[in-house]
Amino acid sequence: MSKHHTDLIMCRKQPGIAIGRMCEKCDGKCPICDSYVRPAELVRICDECNFGTYGGRCIICGSNGISDAYYCTECVRLEKSRDGCPKIINLGASRTDLFYERKKAGAFNKG
Repeated sequence: MSKHHTDLIMCRKQPGIAIGRMCEKCDGKCPICDSYVRPAELVRICDECNFGTYGGRCIICGSNGISDAYYCTECVRLEKSRDGCPKIINLGASRTDLFYERKKAGAFNKG
């Protein structure tokens, strides 16, 4: 995800024993390079990213996780899988802009 969206920030803390999860929309994608080919190594995330309600969530978008996340073979060979926890910790400018555009259009009004 960070390859195509440069404004997203990854956690990058020391990974623990928790396994990263992916939602239905992001399933099969490498969390580093967005590749769908040759999943190789299981993604581990830090304990803070798996604590409380964050446990079992997608590491890219935050939806309910349905499957385990895997790094692709290329990221494992280049040792990008050892850079730390790959969980995205901010929304990004495009999702923030979408929220404010919908709010301005009146999508969040009660009644």
